[in-house]
This record gives sequence, C-alpha cells and structure tokens, in this order.
Amino acid sequence: MKRVVYSMEPVGRTGGRVYLRMLHEATADDVEWRTVPDHKRTYRVRRWRKLRHLARLAPTVRALNDASGTFVWDDLSLLLFTPEMRARTVFLLHHYEPLQHDSAPVEAMLWERLFRVLPQCAAVVCVAPYWADFLRARGVRDVRVIYNAFDMTEVERARGFDRAECRAEFGLPSDVIGVYAGKAVHWKGIEKVSAALADAPGLRVITSGSNTIGFDGAHYDVERERYLRLLCACDVGVFLPRMQEGWSRCAAEALLLGLPCLIRPVAGLGDLAALTGQPAPDLCRLPTQVRERVEARQNEAKAAYEALAGFDLNYFGNAWGDLLAEVA
Repeated sequence: MKRVVYSMEPVGRTGGRVYLRMLHEATADDVEWRTVPDHKRTYRVRRWRKLRHLARLAPTVRALNDASGTFVWDDLSLLLFTPEMRARTVFLLHHYEPLQHDSAPVEAMLWERLFRVLPQCAAVVCVAPYWADFLRARGVRDVRVIYNAFDMTEVERARGFDRAECRAEFGLPSDVIGVYAGKAVHWKGIEKVSAALADAPGLRVITSGSNTIGFDGAHYDVERERYLRLLCACDVGVFLPRMQEGWSRCAAEALLLGLPCLIRPVAGLGDLAALTGQPAPDLCRLPTQVRERVEARQNEAKAAYEALAGFDLNYFGNAWGDLLAEVA
C-alpha cells in the first residue's frame, strides 16, 4: 500500500517546481501524492501575492489537519500548520532571497517566524550545503542535503546531439562563441554579462526562459528539447547572479552538456562551483576569461561531468524514499 504524502502543486518552470515534479515522479511507485493549489503563481500582480495566497490557502490547510499521511512542504503556508502537522512534515528549502519578496515588509517577518518553527518539523531538506549551514545557524538541527538530480538518460542523449546542427539551428556561425548566461529573469546578472561582453568581437550572449527583464539579445523561450539543443550549441556558460540561489539547475545542466563555466560563488552556486572546479567571473576581463574557458573545454569537461553524474534519478529517489519512509 502506498504512503500518502501531501505537497503543493508542482506547477511552474522555476528550479523549485522542477525539483518538486522530479520528487513526485521519482517516488511515484511508493507514494500517493496529493496536492493543494499554489495560488501565488496565479496572480499576475506580484505585490502582496504571497499574503493573498496565504489567505486563500488557510481553509485548505485547516481541512488537512485531520488528514492521515505526511507532508512535503516548501511554502510559507507551513506557518498555518498546527505543531502536530509540522511534526509529520519534511520542509524543503531551496533558497531564501529577500530580493524576491513581493509582500515586504510583512514577508520578511513571516520568513523569520518560519525559521523559528522549522525545528518542529520531522526534517528539513536543502539542495546545497550553504543552505544547510544557513539553517543550522538559525537553530534548525535536523537538516539534510538532497541535491538537484538529473535524468542521465536525457543528458546522455543530449550529449550526443550533432553540435554543428544545433549551432546552425540557432544561427551561430563557426567563428562566434556562444555564451550562455542562464534565464533572462530578474537578479540573474544577465544585464552585467551582456554589458561586459558588448564590445567584444565574436561573442554572443544567449539567454533562455520567460525574459522578465526584456533582454533584447539572443533570447529563446523554448520547450525542453530545444533548450537542451540550445545548450549544446553554446561554447561556455557565465553565471553572475545577484540573488542567492539554491543550486542552479541551468548551470549544472550546462556543465553536464560539456560547457566550461564561469560561476559567481554566491550561496548554493558556490557549492556547485567548488564541486566542479569552475572559476568566478571577473567583469573587468570577462571577454578574455570567456575565451580562456572555451580553450579549456576539452580538458575540463570530463571532470565536471563526473562530479555531477552521480546525482541521477536513482540517487534522488533513494535519498527521498529513505527519508519519507523514516518520517512515516
């Protein structure tokens, strides 16, 4: 008989939603997942959306109080749980970034309250050691690290794409270096990368995602298959976020597909950079660094790939399966 686990609905394209969908899929043989709506993702106006979300979700959470089963939660609505509900909850923290607060100044107070109640949970999971240390410093003792995982069958297939065909598909001539800078969304540093490389001949900055910043360069909002082909077409990755990320899926996937990278070692990205041996970008000499990293492609690609390949679906399913069995 499958154990019952409740979570937020894994709808959306952020790294956190991808992680949650992968968790549902990796444990589907043993877990009956029941979900509740993530209202905050339905509001077009960002201001106060988390408070509106909490108000709409309150009756749903109250109704779950008497439900049997456990919870995997990654939302501020943990504050609406009773202590008994938290005692059978695994809380999942991807990252904490005040730049993303849409309900300031109230939201900051809610997060501080959340950190204080996390010790009531059965366990807390983070996606990088940085965030585990962050929570331990706030008194949360039972913290586990379960990294982002990757479908290595998909990765191997993508590594076999014909690179010349991929470059032609995205209009990259042989004498142009494709610089993948990640998602064109706020606080990812796209503008700084673009400005630093604007006057450098033979370099083209390429981005993906929903383009919330209005980036007017080579941007592609494409489905998964074409996104992997886009990575295959590029030569190097540059990741320069202002925000404190979890463990960037974009950067990790670029490395898995053979792109040497320059990674600003902030928060979880620092853990990823250290694990895979990627240096930090220097805006003052970024064009030179990019060309140096392209030259390093063949020598370093294998080591970075091997450092990440162990985080496959078996690793992920086993780590989460063991934890959910323990909590149950």
